[in-house]
Amino acid sequence: MKNLPKIALTMGDPAGIGPELVVRAATNAAIRKIADISIYGCPDIIGKASAKFAGNRKVKIVDTGDLKFSKVPVGKTDSRCGIEAWDAIVCAAKDVMSRKMDALVTAPVNKASINKAGIPFTGHTELIAELCGVANFAMMQSSGNLRVVFATTHIPLQKVSETLTEKRIIEVTELVYEAIRQEGIKKPVLACAALNPHAGESGYMGKEEIRMIIPALKKIRKKGIDIRGPFPPDTLFIKEIREKFDGIVSMYHDQGHIPFKMLAFEKGVNSTLGLPIIRTSVDHGTAFDIAWKGKADTGSLFAAVRLAALRAVNGQNEKIFPSRKN
Repeated sequence: MKNLPKIALTMGDPAGIGPELVVRAATNAAIRKIADISIYGCPDIIGKASAKFAGNRKVKIVDTGDLKFSKVPVGKTDSRCGIEAWDAIVCAAKDVMSRKMDALVTAPVNKASINKAGIPFTGHTELIAELCGVANFAMMQSSGNLRVVFATTHIPLQKVSETLTEKRIIEVTELVYEAIRQEGIKKPVLACAALNPHAGESGYMGKEEIRMIIPALKKIRKKGIDIRGPFPPDTLFIKEIREKFDGIVSMYHDQGHIPFKMLAFEKGVNSTLGLPIIRTSVDHGTAFDIAWKGKADTGSLFAAVRLAALRAVNGQNEKIFPSRKN
């Protein structure tokens, strides 16, 4: 175990499927061969989940909360759950930042529960980037050779055009290019989605392509990055087209998330690029409707752990292993 990458795995929202998923990951024979997992969260919740879903098998726990649940508020938003989920994220992220752990993997949380606790929260991505002191970061969804990075994420659709900039397109392209290289592909080939229908139709359906996207792509190519497009987003994800590329740059949240989740919902991985740490997550929510029923699909979480372990071994951050604190 000592030579395996050390993974800090947060339990997620206690009322959702997170506790079930994390104990199943931590006790899975195949996962245990590639990662040394410590679950961050409330020992009371993790113990209940282990008893129910993992045959009461022992798991490593890092206690990040002091609340006791006589009964878990299954399938409901709850401020206590929000506090526990938030504390687990913060503690786990700090341990990875201090090199006590090699990578961070997060189970799903409920944004409403965290906000109900009085903690302003828009998502894992933004919180972890803030903890790391990073302003230039991006969200990537991946499954095998399908990788989608987003120029804008958690903002209203009406604000996408005014938020999107040439500079931002270049930034996220460079981030996904390096991430793919760290997965072993030396010269990734990328595609860029247009913002407007039909890629703007030469300005008749919008001028963002002419004004910022095409100029950004020209500058990216001058940096030696092979990127094609901009492509009409309604055809970019067709199998014959998407399989030509190692990564896709999407202009906004739903443009990339909808096709990605239709193609890889049960095995997709959410990564935060641009951080000084490795961070992956599931590509789904808390699934309150099936919480604590033993029905949760482990595909996405297992894939997230595998990818985090792969990046740790490949040295996404070369300082991780040499400076790890024992």
